[in-house]
Amino acid sequence: MKIGAATPAKLSVHMRPGYHANSNTPSDAYLIPLRLTWNPGTLEPTQISYPKPQMEKYSFSESPLSVFSGDFDIVTTIKTPPTAKIGPTAMTGKLRYQACNDHMCLAPKTVDVSLQIDVVK
Repeated sequence: MKIGAATPAKLSVHMRPGYHANSNTPSDAYLIPLRLTWNPGTLEPTQISYPKPQMEKYSFSESPLSVFSGDFDIVTTIKTPPTAKIGPTAMTGKLRYQACNDHMCLAPKTVDVSLQIDVVK
């Protein structure tokens, strides 16, 4: 990433076959959204873009749910300020989600995530 530039970076997510997570905009208020947050640091996340969710029908719900399943990317636009040091660095953050299948939901989980970034002039 060039100093002074805003560049998109992908965080790849993999859901196990048969499982889904509610999207970042769940269908009902009681559902736990998938949410990516970044820790403060030298690099500045300016926008987080989630993929378009799928509307899926499950036996436990009368209406379709807004979910992510399979493999997908969350894209963060990162601004590299003029004060950034040249060389490799990492952005760290948290991904919160609740994995479910057609019969049950697992407990909500928050996992540490990181993006390796190479800052160049």
